[in-house]
Amino acid sequence: MQTEFLSTIESPADLKKISIADLPKLAIEIRHAICEQVKKSGGHLAPNLGVVELMIALHYVFDFSNDRLLFDVGHQCYTHKLLTGRQHLLGKLRQRGGMSGFPAPDESPFDLFAVGHAGTAISTAVGMARGDKLSGEAYDPIVSNDGRRVVAFVGDASIVNGVAMEGLNNAGTLKRQFLVVLNDNNMSIANPQGAIADYFDKLRVGSTYRSMKKAAKNVMGKLPGGSMLEDMSHRMTEMLKDAVFEDSWFEHFGLLSVGPVDGHDLASLIEMLIEVREVDRPLLLHAHTIKGKGFEFAEKNATTFHSPKPFAVKNTCVEMQPSGRSFTAAFSDALCDLMEKDDKVVAATAAMPDGTGTTAAIEKFSNRAWDTGICESHTMDMLAGLAKTGYKPFFAVYSTFLQRAFDQLFQEVTLQGLPVRLCLDRAGVVGGDGAVHHGFCDISMLRVLPNTVIMAAIDEDSLREAMAFMAHYDDGLSAVRYPRDAVQETTRTCPAFKLGKANPLRKTSAPKLAILGYGTTALDALLAAERVDADAIDVYDARFAKPVDGELIEHLLRNEIPIITLEDHSAIGGFGSAVLEEAAKRKLDTTLITILGLPDRWIGHGSRREQLQEAGIDSAGIAAVASRILSTHEIEIPLATTE
Repeated sequence: MQTEFLSTIESPADLKKISIADLPKLAIEIRHAICEQVKKSGGHLAPNLGVVELMIALHYVFDFSNDRLLFDVGHQCYTHKLLTGRQHLLGKLRQRGGMSGFPAPDESPFDLFAVGHAGTAISTAVGMARGDKLSGEAYDPIVSNDGRRVVAFVGDASIVNGVAMEGLNNAGTLKRQFLVVLNDNNMSIANPQGAIADYFDKLRVGSTYRSMKKAAKNVMGKLPGGSMLEDMSHRMTEMLKDAVFEDSWFEHFGLLSVGPVDGHDLASLIEMLIEVREVDRPLLLHAHTIKGKGFEFAEKNATTFHSPKPFAVKNTCVEMQPSGRSFTAAFSDALCDLMEKDDKVVAATAAMPDGTGTTAAIEKFSNRAWDTGICESHTMDMLAGLAKTGYKPFFAVYSTFLQRAFDQLFQEVTLQGLPVRLCLDRAGVVGGDGAVHHGFCDISMLRVLPNTVIMAAIDEDSLREAMAFMAHYDDGLSAVRYPRDAVQETTRTCPAFKLGKANPLRKTSAPKLAILGYGTTALDALLAAERVDADAIDVYDARFAKPVDGELIEHLLRNEIPIITLEDHSAIGGFGSAVLEEAAKRKLDTTLITILGLPDRWIGHGSRREQLQEAGIDSAGIAAVASRILSTHEIEIPLATTE
């Protein structure tokens, strides 16, 4: 498709040269460009298709080279990026050297925060609004008409997040311009959950696109700061007064509420944004959009096309690129099997039923499995309550989102000695989503909590065995981590998990080196051993990061066999640190231990294989370290004997 308008845009200044009448054509071109690229590389499709007009309108009205635009979650930023000078990066979306799938300040000054977690935009926007006012740079209709305006772009499912609630509570206290754009598409990744989602449903049914002829002055009088609003009401046009939504839920936070408006009507959006841009108090613009708009398959099934793998459309059907059986699918089946066998097993996820593989359990055991919405903290506490009543709760959560519930893990779970079970999907590096989603710190967080057991799976059988162990572990918190990857088929037998015991994958008669691989890195260690010296290297599936196999560590070090610890986790505070601490506690020679893990810096987006290679924990990197240790060890031992 040849682009008449998109190709002319190198910055938002070029966008403003296009007539409003031609902007719908630009929207079509942007949707086509996004669709064609996601077909090739995968990425967040439906969220971005749904906000094309909103992004065009915002950049058409505001000047975000001066004004502030804060994204919540950020996976709906593709249009924003195409309008801010990054069209040349689209061809390598989520790949090395290409466009990040999330806002990225290192890509452009138009991106203020690298953001991939929900709920943060309002709070960071409040901070920037306060900072600009303190420095005298804030917009003021009387003093500084050219000052900075602030816009927070938030989704309907994200705004119910606890952090967003805290942000709203503070936003209402601002005495300056502050705009929250609520993108209401009646979806998060899956269907939104909870009472506030029901409120939005009723609001859409009862008032979408109808004229809201209210007594605007009376509405303003009822809101916090109402007298101020009455004073400023002469500056508000009749259109804006008519759009004020009386008795809005947001007015209780001190925000004037406008809408719902049609989030795909560019002319009306621009007209409305021109009006709300001048309001010098906190205001929420409620825009109703269609997730996946413009691509029939995404409109009909926005969940599947939220973040699809590469795909093709053939004969009116979509064919997804095959990628093998995933750990997520393996977990899904294992969870359903556990719930079938044990009616005390319950499960929950926080807005990620498809992503974590809990959809099947929710459908099959609707009274024992729940999607709670974007609220990891609440979910953790809810499961603590279930554990207190004698149930066996499993929490399926991305590793990167676990830290959002750390306080609850500490206070309501481990301090109480409750057996909540964590199933940590997307542990380690995650590929195209990059640093905002890497699961690099779950081991280090969990290790500090007393009586916690931390495991890792290397394949489907070991995942099942780990979950079976967890179902019967009642002494405290337990967790199993597994990557965003395909499970490798194997003919190996998988023995049951025994607390704190490693499983040998390769044993030699006279080992000169032992590799303790935690999680799927153990499989790369097997390849490295074959490459270096199959007769000299033992490889273990470590299985446990807490407690580690102290007897194995002592046996190896007492016999002067060097150890490489290997993990898809930060080398700081992870499995290797646990091995080092255990060796020190037993007064063993810790100089024989080499820790391999993720480096102390951010690893950017790209393929998971590239990221492992960059960290030096792929088979080639392991082989290089093993070769160096073997050659050094062979020299040192004779010298020690001679002396």
